[in-house]
Amino acid sequence: MIAKSPRLSCKFFAINQVSVPMLIEMHTIFNNYYENADLDTFILDMSKKSGVFVLKDLTNKRIVGFSTWTEMPITYKGEQAIGVFSGDTIVEEAYWGNKAMHTAFALQAVKTKLKNRGAKVFWLLISKGYKTFLLMTNNVPVHYPSINPDNQRNADLKEVVDTYCKALYPYAYDEKNQLLDFGDNYHALKSHVATISPSMRAENRNIQLFERLNPTWQRGTELPCVAEISLDCIVFFFKKLMFGRRKVRAEKFGKSLA
Repeated sequence: MIAKSPRLSCKFFAINQVSVPMLIEMHTIFNNYYENADLDTFILDMSKKSGVFVLKDLTNKRIVGFSTWTEMPITYKGEQAIGVFSGDTIVEEAYWGNKAMHTAFALQAVKTKLKNRGAKVFWLLISKGYKTFLLMTNNVPVHYPSINPDNQRNADLKEVVDTYCKALYPYAYDEKNQLLDFGDNYHALKSHVATISPSMRAENRNIQLFERLNPTWQRGTELPCVAEISLDCIVFFFKKLMFGRRKVRAEKFGKSLA
Protein backbone atom coordinates (compact mmCIF):
# COMPACT_ATOMS: atom_id res chain seq x y z
CA MET A 1 0.00 0.00 0.00
CA ILE A 2 1.38 3.41 -0.97
CA ALA A 3 1.74 5.92 1.89
CA LYS A 4 -0.13 9.17 1.32
CA SER A 5 1.95 12.27 0.80
CA PRO A 6 1.28 15.05 3.33
CA ARG A 7 -1.08 17.82 2.23
CA LEU A 8 1.08 20.93 2.13
CA SER A 9 0.52 24.57 1.36
CA CYS A 10 3.03 27.39 1.08
CA LYS A 11 1.86 30.98 1.36
CA PHE A 12 3.78 34.25 1.19
CA PHE A 13 3.17 36.70 4.05
CA ALA A 14 4.33 40.32 4.10
CA ILE A 15 6.33 40.78 7.29
CA ASN A 16 3.62 42.93 8.89
CA GLN A 17 1.18 40.02 8.45
CA VAL A 18 3.29 37.64 10.54
CA SER A 19 1.74 37.15 13.98
CA VAL A 20 3.62 36.53 17.23
CA PRO A 21 2.38 32.89 17.44
CA MET A 22 3.67 32.32 13.88
CA LEU A 23 7.07 33.78 14.82
CA ILE A 24 7.34 31.52 17.87
CA GLU A 25 6.34 28.45 15.85
CA MET A 26 8.92 29.28 13.16
CA HIS A 27 11.59 29.88 15.80
CA THR A 28 10.93 26.46 17.34
CA ILE A 29 11.71 24.83 13.98
CA PHE A 30 14.75 27.06 13.49
CA ASN A 31 16.06 26.18 16.96
CA ASN A 32 15.80 22.46 16.19
CA TYR A 33 18.24 22.75 13.30
CA TYR A 34 20.58 25.62 14.19
CA GLU A 35 23.03 26.38 16.98
CA ASN A 36 23.00 29.85 18.64
CA ALA A 37 19.38 30.40 17.61
CA ASP A 38 18.07 32.66 20.39
CA LEU A 39 14.57 34.10 20.01
CA ASP A 40 15.51 37.80 20.32
CA THR A 41 18.02 37.61 17.46
CA PHE A 42 15.59 35.59 15.37
CA ILE A 43 12.83 38.19 15.77
CA LEU A 44 15.24 41.07 15.08
CA ASP A 45 16.48 39.39 11.88
CA MET A 46 12.92 38.61 10.78
CA SER A 47 11.86 42.26 11.25
CA LYS A 48 14.39 43.31 8.59
CA LYS A 49 12.83 41.10 5.90
CA SER A 50 10.14 42.04 3.37
CA GLY A 51 8.21 38.83 3.90
CA VAL A 52 8.33 35.11 4.52
CA PHE A 53 7.11 31.94 2.80
CA VAL A 54 5.35 29.73 5.34
CA LEU A 55 5.07 25.99 4.65
CA LYS A 56 2.18 24.29 6.48
CA ASP A 57 1.03 20.72 6.86
CA LEU A 58 -2.72 21.02 6.30
CA THR A 59 -3.48 17.73 8.01
CA ASN A 60 -2.19 18.74 11.44
CA LYS A 61 -2.43 22.48 10.77
CA ARG A 62 1.09 23.41 11.82
CA ILE A 63 4.05 25.22 10.29
CA VAL A 64 6.74 22.82 9.07
CA GLY A 65 9.09 25.20 7.29
CA PHE A 66 9.73 28.76 6.14
CA SER A 67 11.99 30.92 3.99
CA THR A 68 12.49 34.68 4.20
CA TRP A 69 12.35 37.12 1.27
CA THR A 70 13.69 40.67 0.88
CA GLU A 71 13.75 42.89 -2.23
CA MET A 72 16.48 45.49 -2.62
CA PRO A 73 17.81 47.75 -5.39
CA ILE A 74 21.24 46.82 -6.74
CA THR A 75 23.46 47.90 -9.64
CA TYR A 76 24.58 45.57 -12.41
CA LYS A 77 26.95 46.81 -15.13
CA GLY A 78 26.02 50.39 -14.29
CA GLU A 79 22.26 49.83 -14.54
CA GLN A 80 19.58 49.56 -11.87
CA ALA A 81 18.43 46.04 -11.08
CA ILE A 82 16.39 44.25 -8.41
CA GLY A 83 17.89 41.85 -5.91
CA VAL A 84 15.67 39.25 -4.26
CA PHE A 85 17.46 38.21 -1.09
CA SER A 86 16.69 34.74 0.22
CA GLY A 87 17.71 34.50 3.87
CA ASP A 88 16.93 31.94 6.54
CA THR A 89 15.36 28.78 5.10
CA ILE A 90 14.49 25.64 7.01
CA VAL A 91 12.13 22.72 6.41
CA GLU A 92 11.55 19.89 8.86
CA GLU A 93 13.34 16.72 7.78
CA ALA A 94 10.12 14.74 7.29
CA TYR A 95 9.18 17.20 4.52
CA TRP A 96 12.50 17.38 2.67
CA GLY A 97 12.08 16.96 -1.07
CA ASN A 98 8.64 18.57 -1.39
CA LYS A 99 8.26 21.30 -4.02
CA ALA A 100 5.58 23.49 -2.41
CA MET A 101 8.03 26.15 -1.24
CA HIS A 102 9.96 26.04 -4.53
CA THR A 103 6.72 26.69 -6.41
CA ALA A 104 5.67 29.56 -4.12
CA PHE A 105 9.11 31.15 -4.50
CA ALA A 106 8.93 30.84 -8.31
CA LEU A 107 5.47 32.44 -8.41
CA GLN A 108 6.66 35.34 -6.26
CA ALA A 109 9.66 35.69 -8.58
CA VAL A 110 7.29 35.87 -11.56
CA LYS A 111 5.38 38.72 -9.89
CA THR A 112 8.61 40.58 -9.17
CA LYS A 113 9.89 40.08 -12.72
CA LEU A 114 6.63 41.26 -14.28
CA LYS A 115 6.62 44.37 -12.07
CA ASN A 116 10.16 45.16 -13.20
CA ARG A 117 10.13 44.19 -16.88
CA GLY A 118 12.79 46.69 -17.85
CA ALA A 119 15.24 45.62 -15.16
CA LYS A 120 17.20 42.47 -14.47
CA VAL A 121 16.15 40.53 -11.38
CA PHE A 122 18.67 38.53 -9.37
CA TRP A 123 18.23 35.91 -6.67
CA LEU A 124 20.71 36.67 -3.89
CA LEU A 125 21.41 33.67 -1.69
CA ILE A 126 23.81 32.92 1.14
CA SER A 127 24.41 29.26 1.85
CA LYS A 128 25.80 27.66 4.98
CA GLY A 129 24.80 24.15 3.82
CA TYR A 130 24.95 22.26 0.55
CA LYS A 131 21.15 21.81 0.32
CA THR A 132 20.59 25.54 -0.14
CA PHE A 133 23.39 25.71 -2.68
CA LEU A 134 21.86 22.85 -4.71
CA LEU A 135 18.49 24.59 -4.63
CA MET A 136 20.04 27.28 -6.80
CA THR A 137 22.37 25.21 -8.98
CA ASN A 138 19.71 22.60 -9.77
CA ASN A 139 16.95 25.04 -10.68
CA VAL A 140 18.49 28.18 -12.19
CA PRO A 141 20.74 27.76 -15.25
CA VAL A 142 22.63 31.08 -14.93
CA HIS A 143 24.24 31.26 -11.48
CA TYR A 144 27.47 32.05 -9.65
CA PRO A 145 29.57 30.37 -8.38
CA SER A 146 29.32 27.64 -10.98
CA ILE A 147 31.01 24.39 -11.97
CA ASN A 148 31.16 25.94 -15.46
CA PRO A 149 33.59 28.85 -14.93
CA ASP A 150 34.08 29.26 -18.70
CA ASN A 151 30.44 30.28 -19.11
CA GLN A 152 30.80 34.06 -19.30
CA ARG A 153 27.17 34.70 -18.30
CA ASN A 154 27.86 32.90 -15.03
CA ALA A 155 31.24 34.57 -14.44
CA ASP A 156 29.80 38.06 -14.95
CA LEU A 157 27.61 37.59 -11.88
CA LYS A 158 30.61 37.80 -9.54
CA GLU A 159 30.10 41.57 -9.62
CA VAL A 160 26.64 41.14 -8.09
CA VAL A 161 28.01 38.99 -5.26
CA ASP A 162 30.61 41.61 -4.34
CA THR A 163 28.03 44.41 -4.55
CA TYR A 164 25.39 42.93 -2.26
CA CYS A 165 27.85 41.47 0.26
CA LYS A 166 29.59 44.84 0.67
CA ALA A 167 26.21 46.57 1.00
CA LEU A 168 24.62 44.16 3.48
CA TYR A 169 27.55 42.62 5.33
CA PRO A 170 30.67 44.84 5.04
CA TYR A 171 31.79 43.71 8.50
CA ALA A 172 31.64 40.00 7.62
CA TYR A 173 32.63 39.81 3.96
CA ASP A 174 35.96 38.19 3.15
CA GLU A 175 36.29 39.44 -0.44
CA LYS A 176 39.46 37.46 -1.14
CA ASN A 177 37.81 34.11 -0.36
CA GLN A 178 34.26 35.28 -1.18
CA LEU A 179 32.86 34.07 2.12
CA LEU A 180 30.75 35.64 4.84
CA ASP A 181 32.12 35.01 8.33
CA PHE A 182 29.83 36.21 11.13
CA GLY A 183 31.97 34.80 13.94
CA ASP A 184 31.72 31.86 16.31
CA ASN A 185 28.38 32.92 17.84
CA TYR A 186 26.56 32.90 14.49
CA HIS A 187 23.83 30.28 14.01
CA ALA A 188 25.50 27.25 12.43
CA LEU A 189 23.72 24.11 11.31
CA LYS A 190 23.58 21.42 13.98
CA SER A 191 25.89 18.48 13.38
CA HIS A 192 23.15 16.08 12.22
CA VAL A 193 21.84 18.48 9.55
CA ALA A 194 23.12 18.50 5.94
CA THR A 195 26.11 16.23 6.53
CA ILE A 196 28.15 15.39 3.43
CA SER A 197 29.01 11.72 2.99
CA PRO A 198 31.97 10.51 0.87
CA SER A 199 29.56 9.05 -1.70
CA MET A 200 27.65 12.33 -2.00
CA ARG A 201 30.91 14.17 -2.44
CA ALA A 202 32.12 11.75 -5.11
CA GLU A 203 28.86 11.72 -7.09
CA ASN A 204 27.87 15.39 -7.13
CA ARG A 205 30.15 18.05 -8.62
CA ASN A 206 28.11 20.89 -7.12
CA ILE A 207 28.55 19.46 -3.61
CA GLN A 208 32.28 19.25 -4.32
CA LEU A 209 32.22 22.89 -5.41
CA PHE A 210 30.29 24.01 -2.33
CA GLU A 211 32.67 22.25 0.05
CA ARG A 212 35.74 23.57 -1.77
CA LEU A 213 34.50 27.16 -1.72
CA ASN A 214 33.11 27.01 1.83
CA PRO A 215 35.42 24.60 3.71
CA THR A 216 34.39 26.05 7.10
CA TRP A 217 30.62 25.69 6.55
CA GLN A 218 30.24 23.52 9.66
CA ARG A 219 30.95 26.49 11.92
CA GLY A 220 28.48 28.71 10.07
CA THR A 221 30.40 30.54 7.34
CA GLU A 222 28.14 31.44 4.43
CA LEU A 223 28.85 31.10 0.71
CA PRO A 224 27.29 34.08 -1.12
CA CYS A 225 25.64 33.15 -4.41
CA VAL A 226 23.57 34.80 -7.12
CA ALA A 227 21.35 33.68 -9.99
CA GLU A 228 19.58 35.60 -12.71
CA ILE A 229 15.79 35.29 -12.57
CA SER A 230 14.84 35.64 -16.21
CA LEU A 231 11.59 34.60 -17.85
CA ASP A 232 13.51 31.75 -19.52
CA CYS A 233 14.67 30.64 -16.08
CA ILE A 234 11.10 30.61 -14.74
CA VAL A 235 9.89 28.57 -17.73
CA PHE A 236 12.79 26.15 -17.17
CA PHE A 237 11.82 25.68 -13.52
CA PHE A 238 8.13 25.01 -14.18
CA LYS A 239 8.93 22.58 -17.00
CA LYS A 240 11.25 20.71 -14.66
CA LEU A 241 8.62 20.74 -11.93
CA MET A 242 5.90 19.32 -14.18
CA PHE A 243 8.22 16.68 -15.66
CA GLY A 244 9.15 15.60 -12.14
CA ARG A 245 5.52 15.28 -11.11
CA ARG A 246 4.71 13.13 -14.13
CA LYS A 247 7.68 10.90 -13.32
CA VAL A 248 6.55 10.46 -9.70
CA ARG A 249 2.98 9.66 -10.78
CA ALA A 250 4.24 7.10 -13.28
CA GLU A 251 6.36 5.42 -10.58
CA LYS A 252 3.40 5.26 -8.19
CA PHE A 253 1.15 3.87 -10.89
CA GLY A 254 3.73 1.19 -11.68
CA LYS A 255 3.99 0.21 -8.00
CA SER A 256 0.21 -0.03 -7.67
CA LEU A 257 0.15 -2.58 -10.48
CA ALA A 258 2.99 -4.65 -9.00
